[in-house]
Amino acid sequence: MSETLPQLNYDDMLKAGMHFGRKKTVFNPNMGKYVFVIKEGISIIDLLKTQVEVSKTAEYLKKIIGDGGSVLFVGLTKQSIDSIKDLADALKMPYVINRWLGGTLTNFKIISGRVKMMEDMEKKQTSGELDKYTKKERLMFERELKKMQERFGGLRKLTKLPDVVFVSSLKESALPVREAIITKVPIVAIANTDSNPNQVQYVIPANDRSKKSVDLIINVLKTELVK
Repeated sequence: MSETLPQLNYDDMLKAGMHFGRKKTVFNPNMGKYVFVIKEGISIIDLLKTQVEVSKTAEYLKKIIGDGGSVLFVGLTKQSIDSIKDLADALKMPYVINRWLGGTLTNFKIISGRVKMMEDMEKKQTSGELDKYTKKERLMFERELKKMQERFGGLRKLTKLPDVVFVSSLKESALPVREAIITKVPIVAIANTDSNPNQVQYVIPANDRSKKSVDLIINVLKTELVK
């Protein structure tokens, strides 16, 4: 069994509401091994097991990154957008936030082409090549480039299929999880008690609806991985 990380303090986990799972009515039986008790119809997550799983996850990601592998960080919930982008930027890894683009993994060549198009547009903007166009044409170009950056900006470091996909909420990441399974890319996920952990290789059982909970997990991983 992995030793728990000293940075992941049990009291901090409680304060963040990390132990609050979902209602019994939406409980997934496969998460049973991570549940301490059902209290007033709410699943209470065993935080001692969460500590262990965060440690295992940190060790796994550390090895992947240390061996030169890439991790695609995915934060599709409002609770995780900021911390996921911050972690990915700190590790110089690709990321997707807000919305998953269908085909990011399963049609990787097409997505790569879009990223290259975006980068070519950025070069045109900085080289002065747009000076020959009218003000209206330049404005239209800038608007289109902004849209491209919002959609593909986080993927510019994804030069090949990632070695791992990390999702901040298993339940809210059905599309990226499906594409990762199809392309045989291992998955790491923060999972609440309404999720199916059998879909992924590494599970962090926790309240994925609390920003404090998600931020605490991501910040601990950042402390471990950014050296």
